[in-house]
Amino acid sequence: MVSIRGLKKSFGEHEVLKGIDLDIEPGQLICFIGRSGCGKSTLLRTLNGLEVLDEGEIEIAGHSLSRKSKTDPLDDKFEKKAQALRKHCGMVFQDFRLFPHMSLLENVVLAQTVGQKIPRDEAIAKSEALLGKVGLQAHKDKMPLQLSGGQSQRGAIARALALSPAVMLYDEPTSALDPELVDEVLSVMKALDQEGMTQLAVTHEMRFARDASDYVVYMEEGSIVEIGAPDVLFSSPKDDRTRQFLRKFL
Repeated sequence: MVSIRGLKKSFGEHEVLKGIDLDIEPGQLICFIGRSGCGKSTLLRTLNGLEVLDEGEIEIAGHSLSRKSKTDPLDDKFEKKAQALRKHCGMVFQDFRLFPHMSLLENVVLAQTVGQKIPRDEAIAKSEALLGKVGLQAHKDKMPLQLSGGQSQRGAIARALALSPAVMLYDEPTSALDPELVDEVLSVMKALDQEGMTQLAVTHEMRFARDASDYVVYMEEGSIVEIGAPDVLFSSPKDDRTRQFLRKFL
């Protein structure tokens, strides 16, 4: 379960998240859509602790983090709770973020040996299995510069999965890819959905949001405007703002 209550986040005077409330059941694939700057990516980054929430509560896999206001101290107790929450999140960015001086296999191994202190031989075995899962076993010894964008992003997904997260977070995972490579990444996400992985994705891929997600969340100006099953939201959205946004895609 992912539970978000009254989540607020500002940068200076600009309020980016204006009291987000959302519950996500285990195994659901949720796609967040909306115009650039509406708060989608900030929401994911706040869930993962890359941004500190100003106010509200986040709960993931039984671990919670909360602040009553942005004046609450960010002390050691808060940081320990943030770290506990972060361990249950796997994050995939649009720019892959693989270490260029390491092979693909070593990128996946490092996440385990450094982040979780897993013995190297155990980490190698798990990494090879995960690379096979995303279709990259034959490329395990290649350096990131030898991989296509789709291969690099699938490698980044394997690296995130290596930490055994309760939820996967994707921030525009296909936006940096050539169109012909997009399906490589989306097919991995669909396979994970079939396995019951909880996934939250910020995306501009409306076809994927419509065909693969359990629910679609439309955001505008830091707020959730509408939530619905994809067949309903894309065919008959209730809010005029949602209709206006989707008009250019449908």
